Amino acid sequence: MDIFILSGQSNMSGRGGVAHRIWDGVVPPEALPNPSILRFNAESQWEEAREPIHTDIDTAKTCGIGPGMPFANAVLGSSSSSSGRSVGLVPCAVGGTAILEWERGSNLYEQMVRRAKESVASSPGGVIRAVLWYQGESDTDSERDADSYKRRLEKFIANVRADLGFPSLPFIQVAIASGFNKLYIIKVRKVQKEVKLPNVACVDAQGLPLNDDHLHLTTAAQVHLGKMLSEVYLHQFASHPS
Repeated sequence: MDIFILSGQSNMSGRGGVAHRIWDGVVPPEALPNPSILRFNAESQWEEAREPIHTDIDTAKTCGIGPGMPFANAVLGSSSSSSGRSVGLVPCAVGGTAILEWERGSNLYEQMVRRAKESVASSPGGVIRAVLWYQGESDTDSERDADSYKRRLEKFIANVRADLGFPSLPFIQVAIASGFNKLYIIKVRKVQKEVKLPNVACVDAQGLPLNDDHLHLTTAAQVHLGKMLSEVYLHQFASHPS
């Protein structure tokens, strides 16, 4: 099994198709279930993945379509992926969380590391291939948070790699498309796009359509983002697994 950790905040857990706290239930073809795509649920059990895949993880808000299933379907459908392997998604994202809440020792961080380890232990032959990280909107609320984002992001990546015993673990992060303060959005995006750590790639969500709340990506945008993430993974990491 090729395992991917999905982490960050609400645009990773998915709000596509959600309006007034209600998900419209529309699942686009790119996000349909496939027996070869599994989800590590909140009870630490593998099951067939179905949208919304964060429904029992990001429980304080209504979840909808995120990038995970479109990503998994694209990876599974690529001739570049390993024949006969399955894709395992480990949802860990929680809406409204700042990067400070993902520091080592925090509940969110420790839960993510625990779930990542358990996902491998419960899937013989399973390997974590990458962390998909979409977070930063909550750090656009103040100058202090925006200015400290680079240090916190780099420390977060280093800690995850150390705690999983995987020093070259690929991180594919998303440069945010929205936030609370335009000036600080620019600052956070600059950091995200200029990370120079090895095996860290970035896709840019800017320009993708947003829901009426002007904060969360639409279903169509999430599908497009999932494909963007898959392209980076397949072109930069899949052919040269660490």
